[in-house]
Amino acid sequence: MLNISKVQLPLQLPTFSRSSDRILQPLWDYFLFNHYFLISSPFFPVILYFSSYFFSSLPFAVLDLLGDKVPSIHRYKIQQERRPTMRMMAKSFGRAVYNHLIFVLPAVLTQTCFMPSVALPSSAPTMVEVLIDGLASLLLFDTQYYMWHFVHHKHPQLYRWVHAIHHEYMAPFSWNTQQISIPELLTVGFWSNLDPILLKCHPFTTWCVTIFSIWMSVEDHIGYDLPWALNHLVPFGLLGGAPAHDMHHQKPNSNYAPFFSHWDRLFGTAILPGKITEKKVVSKASK
Repeated sequence: MLNISKVQLPLQLPTFSRSSDRILQPLWDYFLFNHYFLISSPFFPVILYFSSYFFSSLPFAVLDLLGDKVPSIHRYKIQQERRPTMRMMAKSFGRAVYNHLIFVLPAVLTQTCFMPSVALPSSAPTMVEVLIDGLASLLLFDTQYYMWHFVHHKHPQLYRWVHAIHHEYMAPFSWNTQQISIPELLTVGFWSNLDPILLKCHPFTTWCVTIFSIWMSVEDHIGYDLPWALNHLVPFGLLGGAPAHDMHHQKPNSNYAPFFSHWDRLFGTAILPGKITEKKVVSKASK
């Protein structure tokens, strides 16, 4: 019979270690003691990823369906003449479900057969480690995806075979975030798993990055320029946000970065909605 005390004893040691004064240690101990089998499961990252996508997208899907019945929010809609239908939402969400059921879950199941499980550390990360490693992960992924995205828009065959499915709709919406092809899903999944390993991130940091990056991705696709969105809260225009990515769906050869704006600025691929409007006004005035 399994002796529970023997299983829990190693997990109790960090209480007496120097890491016990870390702010996140009680929370990490709670996960270890109460949900160890869940968080140590190879399927946990998939559950965390998809649930973050679902619960981040759902409120904005409801807002899209309500439309101008909620004028306090609808006035921030970027392309007010374009509104996603229930059929469009079902198609995008169905694609995400299909990708995960047919490809992601079998891939994880196959991985468990050939790769040993990794033991979780008993010590929690410090807040500084979470912030620095988390930011490093986001910046690294942002760089990787910018290059991948740029190449796939410049190469007609790659765009048609791999990335075009994401640009089915000119006006993005929340469920559209995960409307991607299998090759793109595999690429994004590869970086999402490799980057924390390269940066030696704590599992807790990796989970935080997963949730936060999914939220940023959904926020980029919601089609609303909300004044409390991250791109307005973070100063100096460091984040592109929904306005930048909405413009990318209107002008596909612009705004390739998924989160930050520095690569688009450095390589001259940044286009802001105000600049497009300004050009239209000038052209009309010249006529």
